[in-house]
Amino acid sequence: MSRATLASLDMSLYPLVWEQQTFIDSQQFLIAILTQSAEIKPEDFTKLLLNNPVYQEWINATVFGRYIQRSFAAFYQQTEDSFNMDMPALFRNELTRHAQYLPLHQTLFFAGEMPKSVRQERLFTTTVNPATALAAAEKLNQHSLQSGRASHPSLIINQLTIAGKQVMGFPIRHNKRTSERTRNEVLILDFKDLRLVNEEVIETSEIKKSNIAETILLRYYELR
Repeated sequence: MSRATLASLDMSLYPLVWEQQTFIDSQQFLIAILTQSAEIKPEDFTKLLLNNPVYQEWINATVFGRYIQRSFAAFYQQTEDSFNMDMPALFRNELTRHAQYLPLHQTLFFAGEMPKSVRQERLFTTTVNPATALAAAEKLNQHSLQSGRASHPSLIINQLTIAGKQVMGFPIRHNKRTSERTRNEVLILDFKDLRLVNEEVIETSEIKKSNIAETILLRYYELR
């Protein structure tokens, strides 16, 4: 079956003017947020997205919402229910029928360590909202500190650039009246290769609001 390619969201968003500053791309904007040279809340970026005609095309191109995503994740992670052992593959096949290709050079974000299972399953959830990615990374870091898994504050944020023409997924349409409205997620359903191309460490001295973390680790990936 023929499959459409979504229009480029980044091309419609950038250059972005925010707080009397102009950002040429999402990477520059993310670093500005991390170093506190620009401040934006997840809900503020969500408003930008919802007022963007390309993003409206993205979320209106699918009938799937957060409930479907959660149900799919629950089926996919179950290991002991032999009666439903075929459901993950069937459910994924159905989702794939409605998925589209993501545009070249589009940027997505993912908070925390990239699970080892991602390359094998070729399945994970990203966001197009850099402020949401930062908030998720802060939450993960706080949880690690409280549980004793981490001895010092450190945030990990992954920036993924679509570098191949057959990266398949679909945007999640969130309920505007719930706390999930700022997730702005894109479920990745298939790809050929996920490659780490660079890492960058932002030290405490570069962070004006130093209580965020001692270090921030940025990992740059290409998704093909």
